[in-house]
Amino acid sequence: MTIKALIFDFDGLLMDTETTLLESWRWEWRRHGLRLDLAGFFADHGGDANEPRYAALEAAVGPAYDRASSHALRMAYRAELNSALTPAAGIVGWLDRAAQLGLRLAVASSSPISHVGAMLDQAGLRTRFEVLATGEEVPVHKPDPAVYLLALDRLGLPADQAVAFEDTAHGVAAAHAAGLRCVAVPNPHADHARFTAADLLLPSAADLPLDALLDRLAPHASSLT
Repeated sequence: MTIKALIFDFDGLLMDTETTLLESWRWEWRRHGLRLDLAGFFADHGGDANEPRYAALEAAVGPAYDRASSHALRMAYRAELNSALTPAAGIVGWLDRAAQLGLRLAVASSSPISHVGAMLDQAGLRTRFEVLATGEEVPVHKPDPAVYLLALDRLGLPADQAVAFEDTAHGVAAAHAAGLRCVAVPNPHADHARFTAADLLLPSAADLPLDALLDRLAPHASSLT
């Protein structure tokens, strides 16, 4: 087994944009004198899940609700929160070591390039990744494997020569459906008990050096070319 590439999800893994998403919605509910119910907030799929969130807020507020204004204000607040984000703990160390080992890097995200690219630029990470595969390029989102298959196609590699990294259970399912081994690093809002299918589960990218991680994935064979 030879690992030649690492393919990363973006939101909640490379940067904690899941928390800023949640906080932007909490803020918007508070602005109307209401409290957000967290039950079911995080969808079991990738892509934009905001339509039912706006519908729920509209139902709670009533006829006075202005969705266009609500969206604009929430997005401005989230952009403010996102502007303070840095890469998640341990991620830069993994990327640095991957470069030293000659591993190729890709992102496979259900989010659009306008979001992923801007955040990677902000963090100074965009040039690290040879391939970006994003949500607007595929017809269906995770847990469907389409975005991972697109990333593999652009890398020109079979699935058994790459490893995926995910922060959600539906992301792990997408990676496995594409034939990839998957390391799970759950985001702060994910239930760790749902990651039993992951090939390796870590509380944080800072918990295990990349070399040790690769050795755990391939204990009986050389993991690198």
